[in-house]
Amino acid sequence: MLTQPPLVRQGDLSLMVDLYELAMSQAYWSEGMNDTAVFSLFFRELPENRNFVLACGQQSVVSVIQALSFTDEHIERLASLQRFQPEFLDWLRGFRFSGSIYAVAEGTPLFPQEPMLEIEGPIAEVQLLESLVMNYVHLESVLASKAVRLTFAAEGRPVVDFGMRRTHGVDAAHRAVRAYRLAGLAGTSNVLASLDFNVPVYGTMAHSFVQACSDELEAFRVYARLYPGTTLLVDTYDTRAAVSRIVDWLRDSPEVNVGGIRLDSGDLAEEALDCRRMLDEAELSDIKIMASGGLDEYRIAELVSSGAPIDGFGVGTSIAVSRDEPALELAFKLTEYASFPRMKNSPGKQSYPGPKQIYRRLGLDGTIAEDVVCGRDEVFDGSPMLKPMMKHGRIVDGAIAPLDEQVNAARAAIDTLPERIRSLEPVETVPVMISDFLRALQRDTLERVIRD
Repeated sequence: MLTQPPLVRQGDLSLMVDLYELAMSQAYWSEGMNDTAVFSLFFRELPENRNFVLACGQQSVVSVIQALSFTDEHIERLASLQRFQPEFLDWLRGFRFSGSIYAVAEGTPLFPQEPMLEIEGPIAEVQLLESLVMNYVHLESVLASKAVRLTFAAEGRPVVDFGMRRTHGVDAAHRAVRAYRLAGLAGTSNVLASLDFNVPVYGTMAHSFVQACSDELEAFRVYARLYPGTTLLVDTYDTRAAVSRIVDWLRDSPEVNVGGIRLDSGDLAEEALDCRRMLDEAELSDIKIMASGGLDEYRIAELVSSGAPIDGFGVGTSIAVSRDEPALELAFKLTEYASFPRMKNSPGKQSYPGPKQIYRRLGLDGTIAEDVVCGRDEVFDGSPMLKPMMKHGRIVDGAIAPLDEQVNAARAAIDTLPERIRSLEPVETVPVMISDFLRALQRDTLERVIRD
């Protein structure tokens, strides 16, 4: 008996599939349905408190797909479910994805009905990928979309991720930092993720360290000795008294290097004003003030607009679980099979059939003027956004840029957002249109389905 659940191993991701996907794949296989299918990943509506979604994860999952395979152990475990024919399990044993993937760049702002990626290949193969793809894209897109709002609110002040302890699982905590970097956060407290994704790592101290020392000033002295340029947590007992002690200490010890103080509770604006005044009067203007403690984009915006002299923000729970909008209604829908357009017509859940492309046109001011969602072979003014990532089961050479380049491209893409879309308040309309061809294809496909 297992004493604790095992962590998901990278090599086991082929089993990270919902049962119905395996069941459908077996049905396709048993019926000889092996024609080419196109599936599109998109969202129909924006969450209430989002004006766009920052698409992340759609390219990183491509590498996962290329490596997917079923080992003998996987086949044995599936056989134990007593749901699958031996011949189908043999087919799985030889599974390697053989299709193509088109995706937008990591860190691309998107609007409703715009495909984040499209996957094309034998229908049984693509069907197996549904939940794995959605998990990767959903997690990173939800967290990146929250993180970028924090950067808007901070108006150029650095925002640091303090959320690992609140994130829903260690895998999410790790992958989140990659999304945060694409969204423009300045750093993280998560050591593993900082090393893996080349993100600056930040950390101060907890109240427990101050409490454990003989007195508050001794805690500060220890940290300053061990970590020159450190940031000191000053609100364990009395914030203003702590800053007063720091001022007296540094006046007598000018060789000591303290880089900042952190406020974690109370009226942050008022405390920041008082602390800034005390530090400036002591000619310690180089010491920065960082704030944390229950912050989100709305609270950060209030602090910034109030003129509070805060130089940076640490955000935990709000970002780690995207507290206000923790889910995105992603859809992974069949849009073509055996060269015929396919669509869903459920009330409120209609989809547009056929393989697609997105053209983004910028205005004279360099911001998004209009996006057109169209058929894959249509051409419009602007730049096509869905690019081939994989062909015949192999990643296209040069298609996936190094992370540093992706971050730079994401920053440029975010900068194209019009001011009204960057607002924290919901907008009524977004700059997206559906091409006449797609609308006509939807109408014709629906008529054909009803007629047949």
